Amino acid sequence: MSSVERDIRLITRHIYGTWRPQREWKTPLYIVKVDGAYFYDNTGKRYLDFSSQIMDANLGLSNDIVINAICKQLKEIPCLHPGFVCDVKARAVEALLEVMPKGLEVFFFSNSGTEANEDAIKIIRLYKAPKYKIISRYRSYHGATASGIALTGDPRRWFAEPVTKTPGIIFAPDAYCYRCPFNLKYPDCGIQCAEYVNYMIKMEGNVAAIFVETVVGTNGIIVPPKEYFPRLREIADENDVLLVVDEVMSGWYRTGESFAIKHWNVQPDMLTTAKGASAAYIPLGITATTREIRDYFENRFLATGHTYAAHPTSLAALPAVIKEYKRLMNSGLPQRVSKYLEKRLRELMEDHKCIGDVRGLGHFWAIEIVKNRETKEPFNTRSDKAAMKPLMTVKLSAEMLKRGLHLVPWISHFIVAPPLIITEEQVDEAIEIIDEVLKIADAETKE
Repeated sequence: MSSVERDIRLITRHIYGTWRPQREWKTPLYIVKVDGAYFYDNTGKRYLDFSSQIMDANLGLSNDIVINAICKQLKEIPCLHPGFVCDVKARAVEALLEVMPKGLEVFFFSNSGTEANEDAIKIIRLYKAPKYKIISRYRSYHGATASGIALTGDPRRWFAEPVTKTPGIIFAPDAYCYRCPFNLKYPDCGIQCAEYVNYMIKMEGNVAAIFVETVVGTNGIIVPPKEYFPRLREIADENDVLLVVDEVMSGWYRTGESFAIKHWNVQPDMLTTAKGASAAYIPLGITATTREIRDYFENRFLATGHTYAAHPTSLAALPAVIKEYKRLMNSGLPQRVSKYLEKRLRELMEDHKCIGDVRGLGHFWAIEIVKNRETKEPFNTRSDKAAMKPLMTVKLSAEMLKRGLHLVPWISHFIVAPPLIITEEQVDEAIEIIDEVLKIADAETKE
């Protein structure tokens, strides 16, 4: 047995594999090197990272500016009591204020997106008490912790509910034009997906917040109609509830703006983010609020905290990351490549009858596959996922990986989220592989 085989056996025997039956995590890739938009396994095989690992390595896998900033901090002040301060905390706040949506100016730093959402839920319920209900959506993912998974609409919540009950979470229909839950057509729909939230608030009572992903991430890269967020803002104000946006995936220039909510010129009351906040090189979560929410706690107890809250090594990444994002955006490369990426994806749809929809913004796209384009019949459903049945997207993704492309699958779609450093040539490299593999699904479609 080789050393690599021993390592894989040791790891899969003693570490849990995430979001899967453990039988499915027996022969994972053994990665030995990373370089920009590529990573390499122990055989020397190269893989193009077309999903930025798990939609977080927005700057690629080897940005020296960010790595050096983290290493420098480790040599100076590697850890610190959360109640103490140092210069890196001030520099992180200054950098963050440059890119946050206007009005969000007070931050709670944690270690991940799910922690950022946990902290947000506590702040919401303390601030809006006695109101406590929170409206989420069915096609959503907000994290793996008790409240994060309770806030999640996708099937992962189904498995977790017996052990992580969190009361007061209710689910709204999605702003999903391709599969409208009301069977309406935009723009003649009256934005019913937003209006129904208004109805829910009035019928439920005790609603404290509307909590939604700005552009839905794992569950479909769903970009809402242009009227959706302005109307949600009005509904929140009319009903005295908070509008909270989860930008764990859609933030950090993934959609072309520093945060996706800026596309709609809407100011949320709170924003949560993580992933690209540190280029994914070190754990970091952020819960951002207005000054008004912060001032509520001036003489009231803020019941949240973490050992690694505002950890100096994590915060050292922030100024470097933001500087790198700005440099990259000023170069014009992401803007140019995002247009090219959209063009190539739409060409794929023309060539493959298994593609039902292509949608997205910037470097954040979904390819949704169907058995029948006319009826939109999917290859698989949420129930199939919950029953652990074989999924067509997983089959195709595995075939792409064999050919050197990493593309994350979900139930009926692929998450196209390459790093912002990617070039047109690398887009072509990925599309060539996707084009070949989609022929497998084409052969199983219905006319």
